[in-house]
Formats: sequence, C-alpha cells, structure tokens
Amino acid sequence: MENKDSFLSKDQRKLVRSLSESADPLTVSALQISTSPKSPRSPKSYSKHGSSRASPSKGSPRGSPRKNDRRQHSPRDGRPKKGGCGGKGTWGGLLDTDDNYFIDPNDPNYDSTEEYERPSAKKSAGDLDEFKKKATIIVEEYFATDDVLSAANELRELRKPNYNYYFVKKLISIAMDRHDKEKEMAAVLLSALYADAIDPPQVYRGFIKLVESADDLIVDIPDTVDVLALFIARAVVDDILPPAFLKKQMAALPKESKGIEVLKRAEKGYLEAPLHAEIIERRWGGSKNKTVEDVKVRINDLLIEYVVSGDKKEAFRCINDLKVPFFHHEIVKRAVTMAMERRQAEGRLLGLLKEASEEGLINASQITKGFGRIIDVVDDLSLDIPNARGILHSLISKAASEGWLCASSLKSLSSEPEKRLLEDTDTKLFKMKAQSIIQEYFLSGDILEVSGCLESEKKSSLNEVNAIFVKRLITLAMDRKNREKEMASVLLSSLFLPADDVVNGFVMLIESADDTALDNPVVVEDLAMFLARAVVDEVVAPQHLEEIGSQFLGAESIGSKVLQMAKSLLNARLSGERILRCWGGGGGSSRPGWAVEDVKDKIGRLLEEYESGGDVREARRCIKELGMPFFHHEIVKKALVSVIEKKNERLWGLLKECSDSGHITMNQMMKGFGRVEESLDDLALDVPDAKKQFIHYVEKAKTEGWLDSSFWFSKLDNARENGSCQ
Repeated sequence: MENKDSFLSKDQRKLVRSLSESADPLTVSALQISTSPKSPRSPKSYSKHGSSRASPSKGSPRGSPRKNDRRQHSPRDGRPKKGGCGGKGTWGGLLDTDDNYFIDPNDPNYDSTEEYERPSAKKSAGDLDEFKKKATIIVEEYFATDDVLSAANELRELRKPNYNYYFVKKLISIAMDRHDKEKEMAAVLLSALYADAIDPPQVYRGFIKLVESADDLIVDIPDTVDVLALFIARAVVDDILPPAFLKKQMAALPKESKGIEVLKRAEKGYLEAPLHAEIIERRWGGSKNKTVEDVKVRINDLLIEYVVSGDKKEAFRCINDLKVPFFHHEIVKRAVTMAMERRQAEGRLLGLLKEASEEGLINASQITKGFGRIIDVVDDLSLDIPNARGILHSLISKAASEGWLCASSLKSLSSEPEKRLLEDTDTKLFKMKAQSIIQEYFLSGDILEVSGCLESEKKSSLNEVNAIFVKRLITLAMDRKNREKEMASVLLSSLFLPADDVVNGFVMLIESADDTALDNPVVVEDLAMFLARAVVDEVVAPQHLEEIGSQFLGAESIGSKVLQMAKSLLNARLSGERILRCWGGGGGSSRPGWAVEDVKDKIGRLLEEYESGGDVREARRCIKELGMPFFHHEIVKKALVSVIEKKNERLWGLLKECSDSGHITMNQMMKGFGRVEESLDDLALDVPDAKKQFIHYVEKAKTEGWLDSSFWFSKLDNARENGSCQ
C-alpha cells in the first residue's frame, strides 16, 4: 500500500482516503476506485497494474490500456436501479414482464383467470379505454343501420377478444334506455355474434357485469329490474346463456343487491311461465317487429321491382331475406294476381315462380296453397279483372304443363262453383257495416259509438249479429299490432254481450282458422290468447271452454290446439295479471296496467269511503274503473272480512248491489268467499267467532243467490262437531 501511495500526490491521497471511508467495505475495494481526477466515481480507465491512465508505465504496449480489460466498456451505468432490480445484466424484478408477454392457452400451467387479471396494467388500462370508445361507436352505428354483418366485422377488426364482455354490457345497457325496436335489435345481434365473433365465456362475463351493475343502472333507467330480467330471459331462450347462470349469480351477489331482484324476476316472472319462449321472443315485437303486414308489403315491393328489372337473382335474394318459408304461398298468390292484372308481365312472373320451384326456393305445397287461395277469391277478383276465372284457368293449365304445379290437388274451378253457400243478403250487409265500425273504432277508440251502432243493428231480423261481430272484430285485430288486439279485448269486455253469442263467435273463428292461417301463421297462438283473455275478463266463463271443445274433436284439430294453449295460459301462476298485460294493457293507453298492490290499495280506499257513508253508485263506478274484473274476488274478500271484524253490514249491502247489477259475478263471489275461508284461522285470532260468522254469511249468500249451492265450507263439519255452530 505504501508503494502504491508513493505514486500519488498529496491531494490524491486525501481523495482516496475520503472515498474509502464513505464506500461500503463489503462491496468496494481500493483497487476498484478510479484515481482519475476527472471521474472519481466511475471506473473509466486503468491498467491491470492499477496505475492511472495519466501515468502509463514505459513498458506498456502502445494503444489503449483497456484492450484486455474484462469489465464492460459501455458508458451506461450498470449498477442496479433503485429497488435492487432492472440493471444491465440482471434478471429484473420477480413479477416484471416485458411488453411482448402473452398468455399461451397451450401452456401446461395456463389459467384462464390470468387473462382478466393483470398483464401490463398501464397498457391494459389504455387498451380497454380505447376499446370502450370504439365499442360504443359500433353499437350506435348498429342501431342506426341495423346491419348485423357490419357490426360483427367491426368488432372483429378491434382484435381484442378478451374485452368482448364489455361490448355485451355496453350493447345491452344502451338498448335498455331505448325503445322496443332497439331492445329487439340488441337481442338479435347478441344471438348472431354468439360463438362467432364473441366467445361464450365473454357473453357469460358480460351478463355478470350487467347484473353486478344493476344498482348503478337503476339510477338512470328506473325499470332496470324488469328490462334487464327480460334480456337475461331472452338470452336463456336464445341459448346464449345457460339457465344455471341465475342460480350461480344469486349465490354470488349480496342479498340487498338489485341484481338479486333482476335474477328473481327473470326466473319467476318470465322463464317459469307456460309458453314462456313464445312470450319472451314476442315481448319486443319479435323478428325486429316484423308483422304480417310488413311481410306482405315487402313481398309486393320485390315483385314490382322484379317486373321492372327482370333480375331473378335479386328477387331470389329478397325472398331468402324474408326468412318466412311458411309464408311463401303469399308470394305465389300475389305473383299470380299480378300476372292476371298485368298481362304483359305474365311470362316474367310465371318464369320466376317456375325457377323458384325448380331450385326448391318455394316448395310444391306452398305453390299449391297459393293457387288455392286465388281460387277462393276469384269471384272478388272478377269485379276488377274481366274474365278472371278464364285467365286463372289458363295460368293453371300452363303451370301444370310445365310441371311445377299439381293441378289435381287444386279445388275445382268450374264456371259454377260446386256446393257454394250463398250468404243471406242481411248477413253480407252487416259484415260490411261491422268492418267499417271496427276500423273506425281502431282509429277513435270510442266504445260508446260501437255500442250504439250494435244496438241499432240488433233491431234487424238477423239473429247472429253479436257472433258475427265478435268474429269480425278478432279477425281484423289478429292481422294488426298489439294496440288493436288490446283494444279488441277491451271492447269485448265493455259491450256486455251475452256469453253464448261470444262463444258462438269463437266457434266461428276456430272453424275458419285454417283459412286465417294462410294470412296469419300464428293464428293458434293469437286465438288462444284472445280466448284466455275473454275468460280473464269474464266475458265467457271457464266452463264455456269445454262447450267450445266439444265441437272440435281430435287432438290434432286446430280447435283442440287453441283450447289446450288457452288452458295452459289460464292455469299459470298469476295468469290473470299476465294475460291482462299480454298486449300492453290499457287499450292503446301508455299505462301497462295496474300493479297488484296498487289495485289492493284502491279497493281498500273505496271500501273505507263507502263504509263511512259513501254512495252505492260511486262505489260501483270506482269498481268498474279499476278495469280488472278478474280481480273482483279481492273486493269480496276485503268486504267480507270487514263485515266479520266490525259486524257492520253496510258493506254486505254493497256486495248485494254489485251481485244484483252484475258488476261482480258469481264466480268472483265464490273465489272471494273461498279466500276468506283459507284465512279463517288467522282471522279467528282477532275475532273468536269468525268461523261461526262465516258459516252464517255463506248460508245467507246462498239464499240470496250470490253463491252456487255447490259451494261448501270444508271446515263446516269440524265447526259443528266442536260446537261452534248452533
């Protein structure tokens, strides 16, 4: 050390000593410290003998003294960074990953949850923000254009499959705050993208996020619980979400979460209902609100365009896009009718039908059905097309000779139709008047006007006025939208027609259902719903269903199918409320129908008001304004309980008035008494002689004709045995 110090000046010795004292003795030695006055900290240049570059030995080789130095020569500082990792030549931090890090599904240690947890947090956050912006744009564009293919392509181009769950969440959350059209479009898009552009786990995770955010969504969308529940039910029906999703998420969410309410509503309110698939799919209009009228308009447009352009490929593409193969007979009917009207286009239109038949686009059954429909209305066509019968006969002969129509399966087209029933002149006249009355009602909603018109018609000698009117009303409503269907049901319940006339009207409807099905493919479902609604509104009684069924034997007949479906609807839990709201409720009003609790509250208030000195007429008016005749048993129950508790027979008088005037039917009376019987044990805790009083009022109601003699108090025998009935 002394020899080494002899080469140093006095100032250099002081510098070495100070550096030695401040250095870590475990990591730094004297030989590692540069003595260059230019850079006392960084080891820049020294010989293997430890001498300074400023004083090389004479024997040293010419050139740089660093030539054989093993240390790195980079000017970059190689010491570890703060934290002890990340320096040059080091392994880096324990949890550090580079920018090219990715998860390989083929790795034996692959864990799918890692995909959602962390790689490169800053970069992931930026990517997700960018994805969110682009996903919102795609959704908005889709709602504007209704282009499923374009939306799918744009989503793929983002190349972020791990973020597709957010697209699912965004699509539904935006649709929830829009109209039914957008809700249906969102459901259709999800179904189209499932397992194609979006992997099933991403769809599943998207719905998890939606349910978890229900508490936030409800701030901006008050009906979040119902709308989101319907989206979940629709996803289950469309097979893009497993039914087990509901149970798993119920177990995972906090009990006070709105998400629990959503899942319960989806399960109990939608998925457990009979025929729930059909109801859910048609809740927002179905097929993007495609109605029979819409399809007919599109068919007419494509035929007109084809007559002008002659482009068969485009016509076939339009037919395929309709996606209604069961309704192709309408294309045949309209094409043949157009050929009869425009003789110059006859060859082109028949050529279209021929090629469509040969390529299997329109099957033989649909072609036969289409020609058969024209034969049925050929007499009406004759009013506008001279010699319509002869023209149609020539078209049938031509099609049969070319081999794309089986003429032997058609009805006879003789000049004098065989077995043709001539309708009575009065009947024809009334049908025309009825159609005019109904169409005007659909525009005005004036029930009193309809009632007045019917009263004037009843003075004629025609016996089936009411039945014909019922048939015409429902037939016209079935071919229209939910508003008109609801208005038809409201009108039926408001006219107070005899039940037998309404039953005859439904019999006529079912008898003509085969013909109606040609224009309305869902005629069975519609008729079943109208029939169930008539029972709920007490326009007809439940026993009338059996009367209708007795006229249609055979399990495969349309009548049997209609009755079976109507009974399924009526036997469902809370069937009254559901059927009442099947078309929106309120007869074209924006009000979807009263909630049960609201109705109970209104009934309680009207009974209290009447009991305290109210007027009978006012009470009856309030009962009628409720518009829920299927729920009148609640009035009977509350009134009877109040009579038993307070021994005040003023409310008994109200029940008598309602029964005598027909405002409350015997069926509802029996239901109300039955509900009181079920609650007698609880009522007896406050009123010890409740059972005795109830038996007394049952007998009194039977005497006055409110209850049928078949009504029997099941606890009557026990009450007598216990001596509570004297």
